[in-house]
Amino acid sequence: MDEPVDLDLASLHPAVDDPALNSMNFLNEVAQHWPDAVSLAAGRPCEEFFDDDAPRRWLDRFRRHLVEDLGQRPEQARRTLFQYGRTKGVVHQLVARNLAVDEGVHVDPEAVVVTVGCQEAMFLVLRALRAGPRDVLLAVAPTYVGLTGAARLLDLPVRPVAGGPAGVDLANLRDQVRKARAEGLRPRACYVMPDFANPSGASVSLADRRRLLDLAAEEELLLIEDNPYGLFPAGEQGRLPTLKALDTRRRVVYLGSFAKTVLPGARVGYVVADQRVAGRDGAVGLLADELAKIKSMVTVNTSPLAQAIIGGALLEHDCSLVTANVRQRAAYGRNLRHLLAGLARRFPAPSQVGWNAPAGGFFAVVTVPFPVDDALLRRSAERYGVLWTPMAHFYDDGAPVNALRLSVSAVTPDQIDLGLDRLAALVADELTTTGSPSALVNSDAVR
Repeated sequence: MDEPVDLDLASLHPAVDDPALNSMNFLNEVAQHWPDAVSLAAGRPCEEFFDDDAPRRWLDRFRRHLVEDLGQRPEQARRTLFQYGRTKGVVHQLVARNLAVDEGVHVDPEAVVVTVGCQEAMFLVLRALRAGPRDVLLAVAPTYVGLTGAARLLDLPVRPVAGGPAGVDLANLRDQVRKARAEGLRPRACYVMPDFANPSGASVSLADRRRLLDLAAEEELLLIEDNPYGLFPAGEQGRLPTLKALDTRRRVVYLGSFAKTVLPGARVGYVVADQRVAGRDGAVGLLADELAKIKSMVTVNTSPLAQAIIGGALLEHDCSLVTANVRQRAAYGRNLRHLLAGLARRFPAPSQVGWNAPAGGFFAVVTVPFPVDDALLRRSAERYGVLWTPMAHFYDDGAPVNALRLSVSAVTPDQIDLGLDRLAALVADELTTTGSPSALVNSDAVR
């Protein structure tokens, strides 16, 4: 006899059955379903560089920092590490130093809120900005599904802005802002990932970054800049300045994460929110202060022990994660170049298969002349032994997408070769089945 049902899904918040939330779980767990398949799906950092002894060493380094540099007594340092802590975090000063050293971003440490991963940072910002039913969020498409899902939980509609090879279509962004306002809506911010975006791999040029900041100022629009991959250019070229580094008018709310650059298991991220907020009593504070109020009701505070591990890692490298990630940058760049060369060998021009060529980061997008969905992914895993990510997960309209995302971060060159061999076999069989005459050659377009 079936167990009785206690709740109906329709009685819960609509977001729990939203495709964006289902996608997040699916993408996080897909490799567990097919552990023997080569995974070109996961955007996880390479485990080769994990060090079993590092967390203990970093924890001890931060404890000594509390005592020797900040003057805490041993019992105070113990309390800092073991007790409930400051809502904004206990490594905010080190985060601010890291931003100054690596990004040329100079902010008051009080403008930094240390969060439980970057995902919480997104949630706090969107919660603060969603003041009423007229509010909408703009986001460059294709969009990281974690952002879309967080917005769903907050009943904040997301309107897509065209991305493309340039990273963001500025004319379309302006059109979307004005269209929303003409409909009586209030566009609060635009979410953008200017460096090696997830999932597209696209980057925004320096000139377009300046134009984007000018547009944001003209339209009185905030920009939510997410930068998890900026330290990983694939070549010898220098890194472009972040939007926040170029921001002289406080238009940018900056999201950061230590998952890719230090340790994903620590689950530590942060948000820089230095925008000035006028209170009802006329007092002026920081947006970070308002985010901290929300955080106190969501996670109370970020684990001080997890923060201490991150803080110790920063101290060990004089607060430079560029220095700390030299080997990682080389490995990811090698893998990305290997992937692109492998695609060219397996799908020589003229071909019905195309792909973009990101300048860094973890991801590349492959276009094919047939729809790519979860059913095809399951068939790929079960029959061909290779995992990848359907690009449809990163769009919000439910339309078929003839593209898939490949990740190079958690595999070796040999695994990339094996995965591409299996992908090529899948594509060949699909082309035979569909008989598609389309011809896509090294396309930069995702859709």
